Amino acid sequence: MTPIKKAYGYVTRMKEGKAQVLVFQHPITEAGIQIPKGTVQPEEDTQYAVIREIEEETGLRNFHVEHLLAEDFWENDDGAIHNRFFYKITVSNVSDEWDYEPTGGGEEDGLTFHFFWISSANEVELIRGHGDYLNLIFN
Repeated sequence: MTPIKKAYGYVTRMKEGKAQVLVFQHPITEAGIQIPKGTVQPEEDTQYAVIREIEEETGLRNFHVEHLLAEDFWENDDGAIHNRFFYKITVSNVSDEWDYEPTGGGEEDGLTFHFFWISSANEVELIRGHGDYLNLIFN
């Protein structure tokens, strides 16, 4: 079985000298609090995929992909193996919180995500796997 490539974005900003990471509350309770991420399309570069996913899920347009933080292989709850690519992304002049309807279609059609910032790895409980590399942001 070929692993499913997934691109994850730790969207970061500096606020009062401290790093913050963008997260969102999914409207489906079981989906919990997440970071923006999505499936890499066939033949798509993972950095392009993370840019597309950030735009589709957050509505942000003015951000910078700094670098790849981590790559791993991870087993999802359904047994599928994901080849995950975590990128550090920086923004400035962004609201403290906002709601956005993702534009990527599919399962997210008609949903509204509530975005907000966290200032430490333990501030909220992210859905399994999403906080695996927060220590590389909050060190």
